Order: sequence, then C-alpha cells, then structure tokens
Amino acid sequence: MCGIALIISGIRINLSTLIPKYTSPLYYIPQKALFSIEDIKEALRRRGPDSLGTREIHIYSNNSEIESFVKDDDGVLSEKHDCNVSVNGLGGDYLCGNLQFIGATLQLRGNKPVIQPLLDPRGNVLIYNGEIYEGIDIGDNNDTEILMEHMGQCCTCTSLECGGIKCSFQEAHNSIPELLSKIKGPWALIYWQASSKILWFGRDAFGRRSLLVHWPTRDDPRLLLSSVSPQPSINEISENGDVDGMAVPDYWEELPCGVYSVYISDGIDGKLVGEVTKHQWADPSLLDLIRWERCAVEPTPEENYISHRKFCSLERAVHGVHIEILSDPGITSVIKEPLLLPSQKLLTALKDSVRRRATLSSISKAAVFHGIKEEVAPVAVLFSGGLDSMIIASLLHQCIDAKYEIDLLNVSFDGSRAPDRISALAGVNELGKFAPSRRWNLVEIDSDLPSLSAETKHVMSLLNPAKTYMDLNIGIALWLAARGEGRVYERQGNIDANGCDYTCYKSNARILLVGSGADEQCAGYGRHKTKYKHSSWFGLHEEMKLDMQRIWKRNLGRDDRCIADSGKEARFPFLDENVIGTLLDIPLWEIADLDQPSGIGDKKILREVARMLGLSGAAGLPKRAIQFGTRIARESNKKNFGSNRAANQASAGSVVIYGPSK
Repeated sequence: MCGIALIISGIRINLSTLIPKYTSPLYYIPQKALFSIEDIKEALRRRGPDSLGTREIHIYSNNSEIESFVKDDDGVLSEKHDCNVSVNGLGGDYLCGNLQFIGATLQLRGNKPVIQPLLDPRGNVLIYNGEIYEGIDIGDNNDTEILMEHMGQCCTCTSLECGGIKCSFQEAHNSIPELLSKIKGPWALIYWQASSKILWFGRDAFGRRSLLVHWPTRDDPRLLLSSVSPQPSINEISENGDVDGMAVPDYWEELPCGVYSVYISDGIDGKLVGEVTKHQWADPSLLDLIRWERCAVEPTPEENYISHRKFCSLERAVHGVHIEILSDPGITSVIKEPLLLPSQKLLTALKDSVRRRATLSSISKAAVFHGIKEEVAPVAVLFSGGLDSMIIASLLHQCIDAKYEIDLLNVSFDGSRAPDRISALAGVNELGKFAPSRRWNLVEIDSDLPSLSAETKHVMSLLNPAKTYMDLNIGIALWLAARGEGRVYERQGNIDANGCDYTCYKSNARILLVGSGADEQCAGYGRHKTKYKHSSWFGLHEEMKLDMQRIWKRNLGRDDRCIADSGKEARFPFLDENVIGTLLDIPLWEIADLDQPSGIGDKKILREVARMLGLSGAAGLPKRAIQFGTRIARESNKKNFGSNRAANQASAGSVVIYGPSK
C-alpha cells in the first residue's frame, strides 16, 4: 500500500471533454488554500510509513516549445530533459506551471526498498499504488520499478493506436492505455511522460485503490489528486461541515475508474493549458468484465430442476454429488455425463486469488523476521465468523506456510453480545477443527462510541467524499479492525471478569484480506431478494450489475482509505479479475436461489464452496453487514437520533452527516 498525490498549479485545466459546458477558471494562487502540502504529506505518511518522497516538475514556455525540469527531494534542479537551452538561460518570467508529486510507501513487494516518486533517465516520473498479479511479469521484483520500465517503452500517443502525430516511439508495442489495460490487480497511479509533456493518471477498472480528485474551481483552480483527503489545517469544521465557506465534503470526489491524460500546451494567451482526456480500456477481456454480462441469466425448467437437485445433493454429501445427480431418473434424461460443479470452479479461482494476495516477497519475509519471532502473523483477515470471512480464512490456511500464525480481526461495540463476536467465536472453533495445527489468533477489538470522539473526526476525513452515517459506522469499524489492537485468549496473561486468560495484543500483519465483492456478485443483499421477487431473474441480474458497476464509488475507495490509514493494505480476493470472470461464466441460477429462505438460497454458490471446505457451520449463516454485526449502528442511532426506532424512521443510514454547502 502506498499513498500518492499530485498538485498541479499554474496551468489552466480544460475539462470540456469530461464535463459538458465546462469553463476553465482563471488561474491564480489561492490566498488561503484548504489543504497545505504538509497536510497531504501527513495523511499519505500514515498510509506509507516506510518512506516519503517528493519531486517537482517545473514547466516553462518560451513561446515556441514547452520545456520541463525535475526538482529532486533535496531541492537541486536536475538536468532538464528534451530542452535546447540551459537552465540559466531561462528567467523567472518563463515559469508557467508546476507539478508536485508526493509518494509514501508501505514496502510489501520486491526484493529491495523503493522510494517514490521514481525518476528514470528520460525524465519520466511515476508514483504507483498497487500490485501486478498478471499482465506484466514481475517475478520477485518491485511492481513500481518494473511498471516504470514498461511505461518508459510506451509510445507517446494519447490514442490507442500508435503512430499519431505526438508519437516519438514508432517502434513501441503499447500505448499507455493499452499497457494499463493488461494489468490484473488493484492499482492507482500518476505518471509524467516527459517527451510528450503528457501527464497520465487513473485507477483500475474496479476502483480497488483509492484516488481522489479535486477538479479546478473558482475557489481553488489547482488540479489535485490524492489517495486520501487530509484534515484541514485551518480553523475548525463548523456544524454544517464548512471551513471558511468551503464545504469540506464537496472539495474532493472519487475519481471514476479509468485512464486519463493531461496534454500540456501553449494557450492562445501565452499561458499553459492542460487538456484532460479520458481513455477507453483496450483489453477486450477487461471490457467484458466491466460490462458485467453473464453467460446465462434465466433457467429453463430442466436447468432449474438440475440445479435444485445438485444443491440438495450437496446438502447431504459433497463428495457423492455426481453419482446421486446422475442416478436421478429426472436428470439422466437431460444430461449424459458428469458435470464439473460451478462451485468447484469458483473454489479453484478463489484459492488462486488468495494465494496471489498472501504470497510474501523477499522484502516482506525480511521484515517479518527482523527482530520478531518467526511465527508472527504476516497476513490477517477481517473476520466476522460469517460465510465470506470463513472461506477466506480457510483458503489462507492452505496458501501460507504452517509456521505462520493467522490473525482474525473482530470488532464489537457490544462486547461478547454482538452478533459478529458470537459468530467469530463459533468460527474460530470451526477453523480449529479444520486446521488444528494452525495458530488462529482471534483478536477481540472492543470499543464504544463515546470514547472515540477524536477518532471519529479523523475517520470522517478518511471517508471524504463519502458522508453518510452508514459510511461513518462502516468506516469506524474498519479503521479499528485495521489498527488490530485488542486482546486474545488462551495465552498466559491477565484474567478477565469471566475468569479467562487473556493478553493484550496488537496485530503486526500488514496485509488484511477483506471479503468485499462477495455479496454484490452472489446476491447476498436483502434488496437482491426484493428485486428478484418483483422482477425475476433479469431484474436480479440488473441489480447485481448495478452493484458491481458502482462498488468503486460506494464502497472500495472508502474502505481502502480507512484500512490504509494504519499502514495496512486491504486486499480483496473476491474482486480478483479471474474470480469475477469465473462467476460471470456461471449461470445466475447456480449463483443464487432466492426462492429459498435467507441463509440457504442467497449466495448459494458460496455456501457450496464452504461445505466443500468442510465449513458446515459457516455454510448456513445469514448475511449480516458489519455495521449491524458489530452493533456500531445501534450505538450510532442512539447517539445521533435518540433511539433505533427514531433512526429507522429517519432512514438513518442514508442521512448525510454534513449540512448543505454555502
């Protein structure tokens, strides 16, 4: 996990291709900026505590060509690139624009430390936050370094087709959009292509890494990009969320997924202009995932019957399912040979996904073993004891060395009475039977809202631009889980009120596996059942598609920011490209059977996967959102609305915390 940011000043930004009838504000330096560069550095440093670096690109115009210079961290002006005059030959009157890159690194990949931003011999600058699992061969090297090499070999076209008028590398194999379309894995990046004077930025097609944008406004005509919104350094936030008339939640927005470029050129008034363009994804297989069209949506009566019989058979005997299905006279007339269960395909894809996200690089292993006992947990699971987290935990057990402990992070706002705590205790017992040789650390993280006033204000800045009470409740729970500060039982230590041994514990795992995406893809929400009831299979499919196509905006950016604030990296096994593709290749009636009761037909295919793993207890658990399972929603309702009843009447979850902007 890394934190990245860019501040573009002195350049008039043209957004007319993105925003119809957009008028670029006249550029000026705001007298009182809402955020200082030190605010942004501090926010990024929490995400990337291992190193923090900056680089500046100074852009000049001499009325005939654009020239750029790189300023290193120590303030020394580096050799200029692709320019025909010396630095001393350029006076201050020619300074038109400035690009300030900031990169903070949480070192998890590669075999040696890397400090961002990276600068190559051509003058290109890269700051990158992500992992590359497929599309580019990384080996045990650092993703950012290898990506920098490949991007340096790309053509300078802004078109998907090479050979344009701006292209200087006619022999190049890829344009930037083509290269980024090939990457499988979560990412967000900002890249300065020196030879073309084009700035590239973007985030992956599902938005698994946060990247916020401040488009230029009359109040602040700078273009800013950042992994996270810092807390304002001026004054206090008023009751309606304003700072000197500037609405904090309205300053940033989630950058829509995609690849963007800013082509910098001379304007007619002699000032620099940056024209922003959004590019199409080039990889056809990625476009298929984004469109989210399933192979089959509505079953025939025969297909529905076969699916139901397979499900009933799996309920009774996982390993005998093929024999029982094919001995049924009602099915043998339809199929003549054994079928590979869809749940078996999904299980294979999920295991591969968890393995990719749990593999430790050379530098990660060195960090684990440096002054810490060897069995320390390098990977943790956001753990409710529910279906999704139990599957992830059991697959993680199969993917990492038996000598490592596994931390299971569980948050409660009602002690041992919270539903997620009850299911977590049952879950860790089931995992103990599933893998008795593994050390499972159930980290019980207890809290209450009255003691979190300062933390709540901080989490609100991490949520931004999300701003509802539901966002806040989820954000606080995730933020507490990521800190990993709680207690574990069955060790030598203190005695709690019930006479159990416990000790205070802090998880040192830097990787946190999270079950996001399971409900959206497997019909786990109550609204899916409602949609199915009113609009049948096609209505259900459209609702699930909507969930997946907006998950970047509603969930993933927020969750990434809250978890990364503790120097932890969230990884989402259910949102692996191969897992998404596998699920889309499975007919919808094999994914869910919403004619069945809750806890049976919803997420049917994941319940089959759980039974295949031997997790019969988890296979029958109903869906429970984190804000309800931890009971933070109940505490928030009492605090902010007086009671649960009043909160329900006010639809508290969707109520915006901040008042309207001035």
